[in-house]
Amino acid sequence: MNEFESRFFPAEDGLMLHARDYAAKSDTGRLPLVCLPGLSRNVRDFHQLALLVAQDPVAPRRVIAFDYRGRGLSGYDETAANYNVAIECRDVITVCTALGLEHCLFAGTSRGGLILHVMAAVKPDLIAVAILNDIGPEIEVDGLREIRDYLSGRSVPENRDAAAHLLRDIHSASFPALSPADWRDMAEAIYAEKEGQLVPDYDPKLADQLQAIDFSKPLPTLWPQFELLAKKPLLVVRGEHSRLFTEKTLARMAAQAATVKTVVAPGQGHAPLLHHASVFPSVHAFLAGF
Repeated sequence: MNEFESRFFPAEDGLMLHARDYAAKSDTGRLPLVCLPGLSRNVRDFHQLALLVAQDPVAPRRVIAFDYRGRGLSGYDETAANYNVAIECRDVITVCTALGLEHCLFAGTSRGGLILHVMAAVKPDLIAVAILNDIGPEIEVDGLREIRDYLSGRSVPENRDAAAHLLRDIHSASFPALSPADWRDMAEAIYAEKEGQLVPDYDPKLADQLQAIDFSKPLPTLWPQFELLAKKPLLVVRGEHSRLFTEKTLARMAAQAATVKTVVAPGQGHAPLLHHASVFPSVHAFLAGF
């Protein structure tokens, strides 16, 4: 049996968008889960999580994983300025509408969580509940600068094994909890083979946008949008070693609304693997309530 179906939909401007559609093992009438990846990431980040949820022996549910424009199998935009949270939010809404989804559970990793903040302001009824993975209404300059430097200075690995070793060398200090299999899975998710070479699976113009940020100034925050998002039940996951999303911000989010539950992913940085054995039980318990 196929684990998922790749589906393609036109954005409002005609650019083709890709999503993976994981059918539930059986129809239990539960709301679908829509997974939104990080800045440069794609649907493959959620493959293990999607299988766990869609094939759950007791309460399976449909899972949709999303490639933003310029990532994975979605089309690349000729205009780099269109790689922004507002347009990506509009794209997600467009695909949900095309799929007939009116009320969903969402899991947003990093950039995906920022998109959910915007969605709470422009299309709140689409969100039933949400999981925010290592993201909140306030992010740290040092963490974003680290992402900029990482995306701008990547080496090109010769093969998948070399890619896994490269990722471990770069990130192992922040992710001591990951096993060799986890690093291999991460390499499979990040890299794609194009013209006989392994390359990160996104439009290089994304990294150029980060170069334009003035890191001497405070980053904008989304606290007003979080007030709207926090009207929904939320599970907020923070990587123990995250430099983008601080304990202080997590505590403020939890204090602001009784709807917010929190969990720390031990031995992980930005952004935690939601399917990891140390995190998934909390995710599973949260989802089981809806």
